[in-house]
Amino acid sequence: MDENDRTDSATQAFVTHRNLLFTVAYEMLGSAADAEDVLQETWLRWAGVDLTAVRDQRAYLVRMTTRQALTRLRTLRRRKESYVGPWLPEPLLTAPDVADDVELADSVSMAMLLVLETLAPTERAVFVLREVFDLEYAEIAEAVGKSPAAVRQIAHRARAHVAARRPREVVSPAQTRGALAAFQRAVETGDLQRLLDMIAPDVVLLTDGGGVVRAALAPVVGAHQVAEVLGRLDGVALEPAQVNGCPALIVRRDGAIDTVMAVRMDDGLITGLYAVRNPEKLSRVERETAVSR
Repeated sequence: MDENDRTDSATQAFVTHRNLLFTVAYEMLGSAADAEDVLQETWLRWAGVDLTAVRDQRAYLVRMTTRQALTRLRTLRRRKESYVGPWLPEPLLTAPDVADDVELADSVSMAMLLVLETLAPTERAVFVLREVFDLEYAEIAEAVGKSPAAVRQIAHRARAHVAARRPREVVSPAQTRGALAAFQRAVETGDLQRLLDMIAPDVVLLTDGGGVVRAALAPVVGAHQVAEVLGRLDGVALEPAQVNGCPALIVRRDGAIDTVMAVRMDDGLITGLYAVRNPEKLSRVERETAVSR
């Protein structure tokens, strides 16, 4: 194989698996911008690999991406320690068909990404690769630099950790859309009682302004407190959208995207509201981002 053929083959393999690799990196990092940087680093390394020695190109690329994402994740954790106010994942505008893959939609949802934030870096990598992408323990072991036996233990621990913190029930997209439509009407009409009827008594509102735009610097907790904050929304337009595989609302002010709001639901009530306002995190809701398994 001459140099041009080798480059063409490497490029074709990378392009074929690019959406998968992006999804792996994004689920580990919660940041599309950092996921793209990881893909760039992966490509640079992949371009120098002897393809004749690679038995399974998909698995090899996933391992490379995981290693790069783990390195980036440890840097991100230090950066988040100095972040102004609550940190939320970077929202993605996703295609409607993502919701058809229930496991994929759940894995990229804002609620799940926040649960994954509570895992240590290696635990997060193991959980994502095993539970979302169904990799064998031996493959994951190569990616994270552990023995298969150690990976099994990490996977068990991470699974229990996530199970204790994830939403208690699987809420269908139709249920979430219905709740968001009612929520939208309540906000637009200033109907405080309707809002109170929809949100749990211990609901939590997180607003991520990143110190760039105005946002609460601490979680807003409690139905009345959250309803009061939402009641101040005026002069904005709310539009339904598919964000991170789930129904969400895009808030526009003077035509420009001001906020992306996702929700977590438990037992028919909204228990979490996630409002991303940091302008640096809103570019991905201007166009669809492809995610896949």
